[in-house]
Amino acid sequence: MIYIHWIALTAYVALTAAVIMRILMDKRQPAKTLAWILVLVFVPLAGTVLYLFFGRNTRKMRYISRHSLDQITRRSLLGSARQHGLHVPEPLRRLVQMLATQSEAMPFKDNEVQVFTDGYGFFPALLKAIARARHHIHIITYILDDDPLGRLIADALIAKAREGVEVRVIYDDVGCWRTPRKFFERMREEGVDIRAFMPAKLPMFTSKVNYRNHRKLCVIDGTTGFIGGMNIALRYVKGENGQPWRDTHMQVRGAAVYGLQAAFLVDWFFVDRTLVSGRKYYPPIDPLVSNNCIAQVVTGSPAAPWPDIMNAYVRILLEAKRYVYIETPYFLPTEPVILAIRTAALAGVDVRVMVPRQCDSHVMDTASMSYLADIVEAGAKALLYDGGFNHSKLLVADDIVSTCGSANVDARSFENNFEANIFFYDSEVAVKIREIFLADAAKSTDFLSVRRDETHTLGHRLAESLIRLFSPLL
Repeated sequence: MIYIHWIALTAYVALTAAVIMRILMDKRQPAKTLAWILVLVFVPLAGTVLYLFFGRNTRKMRYISRHSLDQITRRSLLGSARQHGLHVPEPLRRLVQMLATQSEAMPFKDNEVQVFTDGYGFFPALLKAIARARHHIHIITYILDDDPLGRLIADALIAKAREGVEVRVIYDDVGCWRTPRKFFERMREEGVDIRAFMPAKLPMFTSKVNYRNHRKLCVIDGTTGFIGGMNIALRYVKGENGQPWRDTHMQVRGAAVYGLQAAFLVDWFFVDRTLVSGRKYYPPIDPLVSNNCIAQVVTGSPAAPWPDIMNAYVRILLEAKRYVYIETPYFLPTEPVILAIRTAALAGVDVRVMVPRQCDSHVMDTASMSYLADIVEAGAKALLYDGGFNHSKLLVADDIVSTCGSANVDARSFENNFEANIFFYDSEVAVKIREIFLADAAKSTDFLSVRRDETHTLGHRLAESLIRLFSPLL
């Protein structure tokens, strides 16, 4: 019998060595490579299982390779979006060109923006836009709950489908684990064309869990769009666990809606294998919306050759002259982002990063504290929001550039998830976002004062350091 044990041990060592070799050959970020190797070494057997289900780099696999589809969709977009008089300010041209080159994100002028800072503002506006729909409604959401708000949105979509409006909805299968299937079946039976993104039949035992559609966007008739951080769930209105919910979402009218439409139609082909195209999905721009408010809709995904949204954050930080303000619920930055923050702060730029005082995950909260200490050491300012759970994902710099969307400042959003952010190159929009940040800052506590007041024991520091080692995998 002793030989069986030696055979099993030898097989395990060989398997582990093969997995480590696979990790090394993936050419990932060094931090992520080392984190996975630590998991394999210090969590025997379970670490190998975790890697096989959650860690494999499947970017090149066919089920998320969509470059050719992007080309088809953007050709349709280019045929509809002919703009004249587009003038990008000189300080922003390199950023706009970078996103246009790496992400094929077209810049659009002639846009109007309304910003919502809570669900009480956003959801009535969404329902009003749905009620006005005449041709189509396209929605992507990470979470669609079977609660009073979810049922209200579902009923509104069903009513429009009965009127003959094309209604297409994509929800993330993992994000909606807790939503009963009968909720979606009812919508489907009533005429709503609804699809799950990358269904995971055994969600706890599949690598598909690692690549999720985290986007939150909506397009109504190709003329009105919504994008930001809010999913469709009652907690985005009432809060959760006794905490109010603070979030940021935008309503966009104008040419930038073309970019939101293109993002949806690419995802729709991915889930339904139906190419929806034509001028009716890219109608003429409202002539009453005429200005030089320029926007780019930037999508990030594990299928992309570059981490597009992360690269934009890095460039904004390195080119900022006066200030960069960032809000994110989870702050587990990649090495390029934390280096850019520290470099900007050391150069005298006013860099401020805001996270919730109490995160919805203790592990994420602990990991974030370690990174906040790093940027504060370089001269950046870290703020802890006390007004509830702040789920906002926004950035504003120098009163000229701002962004809002679904991407958190962490490796998962930048590298693994399907995300969407809209970047505005307009001083009026930037000032709105800056004022929102400063209003939130008035409800925040300086990180250093909390750090001094807390009993920062050896055990606490050790926990932060250990969790930080594995933060690239969170």
